Amino acid sequence: MPAERRSLRSNNKPDTSSSANGEKARSGSQSSSSNKDKPATTRSAANKVKPTKAASSNIASDSGMGEQQDQSHTNGTDSTENGVNGSEDIEMDEDTAGGPTSSFNASKDRKGDQKMTVVVPPTKDSRVSGDRGQDREGDVPMEGAGGEEPGSKMDPKAKAIQDIKTNFTFLERAVTHFDPRFTLRVLRSISSMRKQITSDVLAEAIVGAYPKSSTTASLLLSAIDQAGALDDVAGSTSKMDVDNDKAKPSSKEVLPEIDTYLSILVQIHLYDRKEIQKGAKFSTGLIERLRALNRRTLDSLAARVYFYYSLFFEQIAPLPPSPAATVTSIRQPLLAALRTAVLRKDVDTQATVMTLLLRNYLSTSHISQADLLISHNQFPPSASNNQIARYLYYLGRIRAIQLQYTEAHGHLIGATRKSPSSHSARGFYQASHKLLVVVELLMGDIPDRAVFRQASLERALHPYFLLVQAVSIGDLDGFLNIVNTYSSTFRKDGTYTLILRLRQNVIKTGIRMMSLSYSRISLRDICLRLGLDSEESAEYIVAKAIRDGVIEASLDHERGFMKSKEVGDIYATREPGEVFHERIRACLSLHDESIKAMRFPMNQHRLELKSAQEARERERELAKEIQEGDIDDEDAGGDFDAI
Repeated sequence: MPAERRSLRSNNKPDTSSSANGEKARSGSQSSSSNKDKPATTRSAANKVKPTKAASSNIASDSGMGEQQDQSHTNGTDSTENGVNGSEDIEMDEDTAGGPTSSFNASKDRKGDQKMTVVVPPTKDSRVSGDRGQDREGDVPMEGAGGEEPGSKMDPKAKAIQDIKTNFTFLERAVTHFDPRFTLRVLRSISSMRKQITSDVLAEAIVGAYPKSSTTASLLLSAIDQAGALDDVAGSTSKMDVDNDKAKPSSKEVLPEIDTYLSILVQIHLYDRKEIQKGAKFSTGLIERLRALNRRTLDSLAARVYFYYSLFFEQIAPLPPSPAATVTSIRQPLLAALRTAVLRKDVDTQATVMTLLLRNYLSTSHISQADLLISHNQFPPSASNNQIARYLYYLGRIRAIQLQYTEAHGHLIGATRKSPSSHSARGFYQASHKLLVVVELLMGDIPDRAVFRQASLERALHPYFLLVQAVSIGDLDGFLNIVNTYSSTFRKDGTYTLILRLRQNVIKTGIRMMSLSYSRISLRDICLRLGLDSEESAEYIVAKAIRDGVIEASLDHERGFMKSKEVGDIYATREPGEVFHERIRACLSLHDESIKAMRFPMNQHRLELKSAQEARERERELAKEIQEGDIDDEDAGGDFDAI
């Protein structure tokens, strides 16, 4: 090989140099004098020549070179020859891998002779990319030097265990920095790993976090039927013992936050496996242990524990709405937890327990007790958005049952606006809109049609859409048929008793439409159109509608007819201004809530006060030095007036 390269350098003939460099094949029209003007380029290109095995035997023959020169002028004239360079694979050795080659030398001769491959000097970027490509194809990457291959996937079990151990680090940071955002991040990650939480995964995570003599680990393992996991670890090999000693925090005690986090995972595992009785027993003991701890870093975790604690007891027979339901047995512990949370200023537990108590009272139809709870306790305004949405929903349901439709409407509007838009919270979004539609109908308003066109509400609100159509046209027979057809759906949604109140609204709507259509109509016709029992009942309903301001009409008792008045201009009344005022107030309240929900760095105001105090001290020192004569006006900037 070195002899061949020296012969290429020493050969100064125009035809052979042009064939080696490819200069004549590229241009086809350059003269030999242009090649002499650039000897450096010719030498550098010749140094890069590496002939293949087939081309090395014919490198000295003139016929092959001349034949290549003749064909260089006709390259690309034939349609089949144009695609040769793009369709054929370029044969590259290890020295030329990663560097771009000249396209015309990669093609084969028409007679089948293979030509040499000329390598163009690669740029810096192409060398780097070529090295990477070579590592991907031939070399084996070092362990820990790079990531995993794109095609390889991590075992879901190993990934779940790794995520749980990573959350341990976040909980330690939350305790060290006293920052609840790390705890919230841990709680948000539970939904993504929930499907991979099994008894084996929990057992391995518990064994890796606790020493062998831990009583907490024994309680957690016995709850998931893995009591022998610690004994299996004790009988493992010495190598595994060394690895476990490195992973386990044996030198220090396990934080209560880690204990509570693993307990929450055990609760979720038991709930997903429908082990309700076992989960209720485990949750009761867990709550007893949490009462003895007074740590603000446990607030978010304790709130989640109480949530699953109530969820277990809701599914134990006898079920609500029976007055003897099992959920009534946890009211006293929840009230005690609420009192403790208020005294400790535990916002998360206070908000969660209040919503759980309202849900508990509503499930057994104890509306008066729920109203007393609301009147004697103030919901924390700094609670999370999800808890505020739940509280507004339960509050709206209570006010609707108490016939306070205006307040119920405001609370339900807030619940629907604060409802999460994720797929997992679609059930709450649908339930809040169902109750909102019924409350709007009870107020005498017709819901916007665009609400029923939403993709997440179209199927769920279909019975309510038919109900709105029947109420809007005043069809009493159609309303009763819809109520009888979808009675099971309405009972399941908890809106059946409220929908039964709409019969009076349907009659009022029908009377209003008749008052707009007829200037005078007899009570007998009203009775026949609305399907009422007698003319006396029709007269009573019309009189009540006139008194409530539903219609503008007068009633003639002797002749037995209703006479409508002329409809005036609504813009001459105060109704448009009141509606406009309501919208402005809603926008302002939304603006205030958005500002309150903004997150700022913790203790940032202290840093600002410290910097302001240091600036004032520097100003005092500067003024003192100027007064003493150490600094003149020019050093101070020229703007200081001497005292």
